[in-house]
Amino acid sequence: MLHLIQLGLTFSGPTGELPALGAGRRRCVWQFNFREFDDERDIFATDSIELLRHSGIDFRRNAERGVDARRFAELLMSSGVVLNDAVYWVTFHAGYDFGYLLKILTCNSLPDTQAGFFKLMKIYFPTVYDIKHLMKFCNSLHGGLNKLAELLDVERVGESHQAGSDSLVTSCAFWKLKDSFFAGSTEKYAGVLYGLNAENGVSAH
Repeated sequence: MLHLIQLGLTFSGPTGELPALGAGRRRCVWQFNFREFDDERDIFATDSIELLRHSGIDFRRNAERGVDARRFAELLMSSGVVLNDAVYWVTFHAGYDFGYLLKILTCNSLPDTQAGFFKLMKIYFPTVYDIKHLMKFCNSLHGGLNKLAELLDVERVGESHQAGSDSLVTSCAFWKLKDSFFAGSTEKYAGVLYGLNAENGVSAH
């Protein structure tokens, strides 16, 4: 069984502004490191795990002090950010990420069909934008998240391949894309996850 390793969440307002917390009103993003993954027992791609280690992920520390995925799912469900069509989810090539999230939110295996998967997506994450899909409509943009950030002049804060930092870059890139390439309107591109349904027309609508 595959487990969620980390999750980054960046919350922003309708024009991309980040929440400011504490006495210093510092801008905030969140990274959750989960405890369930066991690099001595679980199936994984060696190159992917080595990349995460190189980026600073400490799997032993996560196992000892990481977040319990089931408890996280309970709190996420009660937070109001899922099952809410007023919340827009912005991702980068995130089909697998949503698969992991749906597994912990539903406490079930994923549906056997793509149509069943997107039916769940529409319930839990009603409005989703995958930047990798949006890039197909921007002739000058290509590559992965780091290359996109470079092309859009988005400054990274933190380490690449750390979920919190990647989440912030994704959020900032979305707002730049929306303003620079889509005249502020991206609604018709919602509901498509790159690599899962962009080629065959299946969507979460």
